[in-house]
Amino acid sequence: QIGAIVVPIYPNISNEEYQYILSDCSARLAFTGDRSLFAKIDALRSALPQLEAIYSFQQYPDIPCYQDLLPAAAHIPQSRIEGLADAILPSDLAIIIYTSGTTGTPKGVMLSHDNIVFDVQSAASVLPVSPGRRVVTMLPVCHIFERTVTTIFMYTGCTIYFIGLDNIATDLKEVKPELFSTVPRILEKIYEKIMSRGEALEGLKRSLFFWAHDLGEKYGTDSGRGILYKAQLELARKLVFKKWQEAVGGELIGIVSGGAALAPHLARIFTAAGIEIVQGYGQTESSPVIAVNRFLPRKNRIGTVGQAIPGVEIKIAGDGEICVKGRLVMQGYYHQPELTTQTIDTDGFLHTGDVGELDSEGFLKITDRKKELFKNSGGKYIAPQAIENRFKESFFIEQIMVVGENQKTVSALIVPAFSVLKEWALSQGIEVASHSSLIRNPLVLAHYAGIRNNLNKHLSEAERVRKFALVADEWTVESNDLSPTLKLKRRNVAARYRQQIADFYQDEL
Repeated sequence: QIGAIVVPIYPNISNEEYQYILSDCSARLAFTGDRSLFAKIDALRSALPQLEAIYSFQQYPDIPCYQDLLPAAAHIPQSRIEGLADAILPSDLAIIIYTSGTTGTPKGVMLSHDNIVFDVQSAASVLPVSPGRRVVTMLPVCHIFERTVTTIFMYTGCTIYFIGLDNIATDLKEVKPELFSTVPRILEKIYEKIMSRGEALEGLKRSLFFWAHDLGEKYGTDSGRGILYKAQLELARKLVFKKWQEAVGGELIGIVSGGAALAPHLARIFTAAGIEIVQGYGQTESSPVIAVNRFLPRKNRIGTVGQAIPGVEIKIAGDGEICVKGRLVMQGYYHQPELTTQTIDTDGFLHTGDVGELDSEGFLKITDRKKELFKNSGGKYIAPQAIENRFKESFFIEQIMVVGENQKTVSALIVPAFSVLKEWALSQGIEVASHSSLIRNPLVLAHYAGIRNNLNKHLSEAERVRKFALVADEWTVESNDLSPTLKLKRRNVAARYRQQIADFYQDEL
């Protein structure tokens, strides 16, 4: 309310990125969570002449703390604060959020007060948020999706519980939330834990678990609509899925997923289990919410990101790119007017860089990122994300990256869901010594070849994965294979596994 411009920064980026962002935005003050972050920024001060001071939120005897500022603040007349607040216009710049970026240098997205207020009010009008509703937040608040969702929760009077990612299961049981927002990567991890427990079951319990799971995979499809199916699903919810619900607190209305594409089978299975997932869509450049499915009958269409929130116009350009117009569109990229002009056209439409389709009822389906589409040697465009989401339908696959640009065939790097794989291996009498030994075992490789063959049946000839390699290490933010928003950094992964990818196409040379 004093007109300061906030620049939220991830705590796990490189020193080079810290220096770039703090220099680009000419930061004058920095506030850090703890001593280690303070030290990182302090070490860069010689390269940041405009940085006047750094304060820690935690108290230490030897470094400045934000509480050191409070005595001086107590003497500032309230009239001065009110005068500063009254001078702020809706069109004034409120925050600059630097995109985490899966490629290239971070871009500073300029969002005004009006951008944020509009998006919060519009999105809140279509979500089941109300005073006192228990909600959980677990994502970094420097992420625009989490910032906006948290603001929606505050704006509507929800009771917010902040939890860490290390103890999700324990915290959800304690809080018993009615709603929470998350990203697909976290849902994938929750699903993997559930499936590893299923693999460890024996006898009748195991049979019931996988019978219920198979029912869940059919949810919302042609084979999952009849009277018999509904009766079976009701029984499965009582016998098996009730425990899934208890694992997330037992009182959940639903989950909002955003930030990246959600594999449709996850939405089907969790919703069948009585834990409804609605997928939304947005970008930092759009404050971010553009569209979202609703927690209403026939308003949650699995495989889509829902309909536009009120006041937002969506159109599909001639090349399939999704374009968006409304008060949610950013002011532009900080210090990058040419890039701003390339991104926002003269009619005010934001060109998202995503490719998608709109159906007759306005439901938006994302097919891929425009920059991630690639051509095979036959000139056909391949959408890797669609293939990857199909392969993630197997609970034996935790992460996957499809490759094949300018090649005859599509191949894939696969990170197994090791907790599930280990239980399966033990049931097959396979020694589980290490991840590296598991992925070299002939029976394991044959098992994954069978999974590939079954999933390929759902893909076109050009999309089918011909060769694959299992890799032993999970792709993480720390390994620089994922962005801070848990999106795959394809260039980095491709560089790390350059030899394996070359081996896929050795016989095509």
